[in-house]
Amino acid sequence: MYQTEVINLGQDANAFAEEKMVILFGSNAPAELEDYCYIINVNPVEEDITETNKLIIDDQTFEITKVGNAVNKNLNNLGHITLKFDGSTEAEQSGTLYLEDTEVPNIDVGSKITIK
Repeated sequence: MYQTEVINLGQDANAFAEEKMVILFGSNAPAELEDYCYIINVNPVEEDITETNKLIIDDQTFEITKVGNAVNKNLNNLGHITLKFDGSTEAEQSGTLYLEDTEVPNIDVGSKITIK
């Protein structure tokens, strides 16, 4: 239903790892945010993302615990969402995809991100 690849890393992309957050953005990221983002190809979201889906980064699978109400639109149009690995079941931020409570996985240039 969705797949993309990391094409660049901002120099401080892992700055929010302690908060268990990853910021994804397409290549159109504003200059003031680009250093903090994992830059991805902007690809269409084929179906709405829900809590019944799974997020896969390379070969690691993560349960989706909550989908912010702007995730589908933002990912489709800008490639911009935040991944938060804290197990939240309430969306505090509309552009955040909440995932099971775990450490942030290793993400590098060439990493594949899939939702199915």
